[in-house]
Order: sequence, then C-alpha cells, then structure tokens
Amino acid sequence: MVSALIADLFESHRGHLLSVAYRLTGSVGDAEDAVQESWLRLAGTHQSEIDDLRDWLTATVSRICLDHLRTTATRRETYVGQWLPEPIVTGVAPSGRPDPLESVVRGAEYRMAAMVALDGLTPPQRVAFVLHDGLAVPFEEIAEILGVSTDDVRLLATQAREAVAGAPSAVADAEHEAAVRRLLAALAADDVDAVAKALHPEAVLIGDANGTTSTVVKIVGGAERIARFMLELVHTYGIGASEQAATRYEFATVNGQLGLVMNLDSETEEQDWHPARVVGFTVRDELVWGTYDHANPAKLTGVRLS
Repeated sequence: MVSALIADLFESHRGHLLSVAYRLTGSVGDAEDAVQESWLRLAGTHQSEIDDLRDWLTATVSRICLDHLRTTATRRETYVGQWLPEPIVTGVAPSGRPDPLESVVRGAEYRMAAMVALDGLTPPQRVAFVLHDGLAVPFEEIAEILGVSTDDVRLLATQAREAVAGAPSAVADAEHEAAVRRLLAALAADDVDAVAKALHPEAVLIGDANGTTSTVVKIVGGAERIARFMLELVHTYGIGASEQAATRYEFATVNGQLGLVMNLDSETEEQDWHPARVVGFTVRDELVWGTYDHANPAKLTGVRLS
C-alpha cells in the first residue's frame, strides 16, 4: 500500500510526468495513461528500491512510452493520410478554473512544429533526445531504459538533434498572434493574393483526418497553392467567426500559442461533443509558416468548447 505521503509526492510530479509523456507519445490520452500506469507500478514497488522519486518516475514513464511508441508504429501503417501529434487545446474551459494541461505546454519544445519534428524520429531516438536534451538525464541512465550501450545513446541523441534542427523556433506570442490574425483577415476578405502574402514562401500545410473528412495530406513550399486550398476549405465548409457561419471558429491556445477550434452549427449537425477541427500554426519571419489542420475526431474528443 502506498502511503499518503508518497501519494502526495506523486501528485506533485504529475505535471512533469504528463509533459514528458506527451513529448514522447504526442498524445494527451496516451500520456495520461502512461502517468496512471507509473502510479500503479509505484504502488507495487517497495520504497527502499527508490532513491529519488522524480528520477524513478521519469524513467518508469519513459519505459512505458517507449513500449507505446513501438506498438504505435504498427498502428500508423494502416493510418489514412498524414499523422499529426494530438493538439493540446487550452483557453476554452467553461469552469473558469486553470486548465491543468496549460502547464504541459509552457515551453517552446511543446509547440506544434517541434512536436511534428519529434514524430520523425525512431522511438529510441525520441527517448534519447527528450530525456537528454530536454531533461539532462545522463546517457548512462537512458542506456538502461533503452537497453543499449552508452555510446549508442550518444549516437541516437546526435541523430535526433540533427533531424529536428530544421524545425522553426517558436516566436514571441505577440508576433505569432499578429501573423495568424493577418492570415485570418485575408481569408475573411476572400483575397487569394493577400492570403498568399500572409504565408511564408516555404509554408507547409498538413492535414490529419484518417480518412474521416476532406483535408489536404501535405503541401510544402507553395504559398499560392496553400492559399487557394485554404480558401477552398473556407468556401466548402462556410468557415467564419460570425454566428451565421456554418462552421464557426473560436480562438484558443493550441500547444501554447494562438490557434483555432471550429464547431459545426448545432442547427445543421450535432457536433457539441468535440470541435470539428482544431488548427494550430507556426510563425516564421512574421509570416505563417506552418498550418496544422487536425480533423480526426479520435484526436479531438478531449477538447471541450465553452
């Protein structure tokens, strides 16, 4: 039986563990499951076997997430289209209480571009990079988690570092918001040239729907092409901020910076249980560089609109 003191200590580490598990899995639900599993393993471990609870829990959660990543690789083989990390949406809770997930995405390493970059790594590379570069866990301890040599871990971390180096760094919130609002204003004006000018010349548009609805798979490096596709989506779904829009959008914080949640009009289709889409953005050089259209309902069920 776990003592009340250990239970309280575990709760004090929950936010840290959720953050680690989310970076490792790219899924809120899987991160929560990993943290819960670590609690169950703690309950079955004698306290004398634990020197430092935070370190023990971090290693335990990492092992659980590593197992998850290996099984997820098989699941992705049958996934339709592009796979995006599950977005963390805050700022729409109706209770007025602080959202516990806000603490998970405070750092720049949780922005959508950074999370997408992590998805390109192998499971061992991801664990080595997140633990060493993100948490300064010694290579020797990571080697025990992965079951490889210390030299192998160093190589894995180096490979991961090189692979994610091209991801844009997060900009200040004010610059991010200005660029996103400029893009939305151009879309509202139905001005394809203005939309293209609001996009970075090397812009990327990625959609994740798993075949459930219409979205782009991936468009890279074509501002004008992306602009036309965005306007096509606006026309097809009647996207807008007004009450009259068939698909209304509201502002929310998506992975720590301004994004959108979209909900179909309840008079035309029941969609109150989760948003129809969540859109995140990445800004580079004061222009929108990355647009991430999350439209797979399975990845949006945890989002609640006010």
